[in-house]
Amino acid sequence: MGEREEFVETLDKHRDLLRRTLRDLTDEQAARRTTVSELCLGGLIKHVAAVEARWARFIVGGAEAMRSGGGDWAAQFRMTEGETLAGLLDAYGEVARDTDELVRSLPDLGLAHPLPPAPWFEQGASWSARRVLLHVIAETAQHAGHADIIREALDGAKSMG
Repeated sequence: MGEREEFVETLDKHRDLLRRTLRDLTDEQAARRTTVSELCLGGLIKHVAAVEARWARFIVGGAEAMRSGGGDWAAQFRMTEGETLAGLLDAYGEVARDTDELVRSLPDLGLAHPLPPAPWFEQGASWSARRVLLHVIAETAQHAGHADIIREALDGAKSMG
């Protein structure tokens, strides 16, 4: 297996773990907060999809391509009126397919762009597509853990149980 398929396979493993955490939930359950934070399970799916899509745009077009239309930052962590878990999962699936296709077709995984200015990035640093994919994998895995905690608090179910 080549490097590109290893990235796709690893990212897919963590995506599947995150999606498995949401099995058999109603929209109401997916929207319920079980901690003091804004996080709910549907919101986590929405957030992870948005982050993955934003980083895919970075791979292609750099920091400028990451910019989005602002809006309500906290809304990405919760389900809003009219959103369904099925709809959020479908949107996440579309982002995943787009990212996987990008990984498979990108001419050079070493292609790098300067990071956007932010206090959490080293000033003047650049990330390659390869480094971005490692970041997206780590972010997805981290949020799969958050989802597991929220799900267990919701109804006692566990991702791996």
